[in-house]
Amino acid sequence: MAGARHSLRLPWISVTFMFKHLLLTLASTCALLAGSAYAEEAPGTSLVLLTENFPPYNMAKNGKNFAKDENIEGIAVEIVRETFKRAGISYNLTLRFPWERIYKLALENPGYGVFVMARLPDREALFKWVGPIGPDDWVLLAKADSKIQLDELGQARRYKIGAYKGDAIAETLEKQGLNPVVVLRDQDNAQKLLEGQIDLWATGDPAGRYLARQVGVTGLKTVLRFNSAQLYLALNKDVPDAVVAKLQAALDQLRKDGVVSEIMGRYL
Repeated sequence: MAGARHSLRLPWISVTFMFKHLLLTLASTCALLAGSAYAEEAPGTSLVLLTENFPPYNMAKNGKNFAKDENIEGIAVEIVRETFKRAGISYNLTLRFPWERIYKLALENPGYGVFVMARLPDREALFKWVGPIGPDDWVLLAKADSKIQLDELGQARRYKIGAYKGDAIAETLEKQGLNPVVVLRDQDNAQKLLEGQIDLWATGDPAGRYLARQVGVTGLKTVLRFNSAQLYLALNKDVPDAVVAKLQAALDQLRKDGVVSEIMGRYL
């Protein structure tokens, strides 16, 4: 009988164990969902930030096309570092090459961001934005002895224009039918200008003049100033809105406190 009694109770033990296991599983699932919901509201996100050599805003200390974290400097780098510090958000920073690559990485990968980027209408819905970090006027530069005179951009169609591949300036010129000759390093256009391979260099100001000095080219003159853009940190669309809001609030406070002007003053 003892054996029979045990055989009768085993199914009840099994059912009880399964029921308890089910309850534990449901409780764990609810906890995970609650934690996920909380993360949406108060994220402890660590972002992957990418940038390029675009002096004086971002640049590798050794001048190469790859650098990480403390080996990167520039106006935007200092502003971004201080912004993340005040917002209490962690990140890692890598400088890579070329621009098209890091743009694509930030566009396609959750938790990624790239700076500095001109905030243009056709890019507006592709990213979430923090900024502005600083200005970037668009100019056409020529050699000091150039006779070229322009009143508007359309007049530049008769000339050979150099630009930086994947950059907003190059894209804008292409859309307007100016067909720029693009290079992978914007500073190469300074030398091409001197050697007569191009007539005009479409670049940013102050970035273009800074880049030209880095390769020993000075005395270039501005033939036309045709646009004024603002530069931003562009974040992948999957970055939580709460993170974007914290970063924007921190940057706004930096500007209010005069820190942004102080950083710019050290470079310009």
